[in-house]
Amino acid sequence: MLSSIQVRSFIAIGALCFSALLPSTSRATIVEFETVLGNFEVNLYDNATPQTVANFLDYVQNGRYTDSIFHRSVANFVIQGGGFNTNARADIGVITTGAAVVNEPVYSNVRGTIAMAKVAGNPNSATSQWFFNVDDNSDDLDGQNGGFTVFGEVIGNGMDIVDALAALPVYNIGSPLTELPLRNYTAQDAANNVPIDNTHLVIISSITVTDTTVDSAAGLNPTPNTANDNGGSLGGGGGGSTGVLLLLGLFAVRVSRHLRR
Repeated sequence: MLSSIQVRSFIAIGALCFSALLPSTSRATIVEFETVLGNFEVNLYDNATPQTVANFLDYVQNGRYTDSIFHRSVANFVIQGGGFNTNARADIGVITTGAAVVNEPVYSNVRGTIAMAKVAGNPNSATSQWFFNVDDNSDDLDGQNGGFTVFGEVIGNGMDIVDALAALPVYNIGSPLTELPLRNYTAQDAANNVPIDNTHLVIISSITVTDTTVDSAAGLNPTPNTANDNGGSLGGGGGGSTGVLLLLGLFAVRVSRHLRR
């Protein structure tokens, strides 16, 4: 028969083995976006949208957002990223995506929140792409396509940077980059077909975890999504599609918004 000391030892070893199997990012709740216009932090809703946060952090930890770009900006609506990256030659490539994540439309798409982009007509199709709400888009997005999963919010003075990003002029350089924000680039440059390089692209150098508190979102007060009674596929209770398809998913939402005005 095992002694009480041996039993406690086995329990302790089992607990350590179990914790080793858990993702190293499971406790991470605050990330920092390092961009060409400045850095800002985002507090993730790790308890309320656990699968979406885990999916996002997987891309972060695998470095897939390193040297990515904001590839879409719509005035008074959203700025979008997570779909494309760049290299030293300013070649724009598509970020490799994993399996789609289940929809978790717990919170509302109010100004300052980050949410997942997805394919139109498919609530559970989000992979790598996300967008920041630069306006209150709750009436347009909370009930569309099962709701767009809000999984964090910009904190501190971060919206100053986000607003500066959203204020950049946009250019159509061909599908799917038809609303591409650019810096140090003018309409005259576009008319003269001046080549676009990394001095023009709005680059996210990195996204890194800065706080691994169990739930740093506990003190926040996010707005609930009341437009989705069944929530599609809710997950949590607390505080492989292509980039082109993901773009089209949000584009369809934008068109419907415009038509309702």
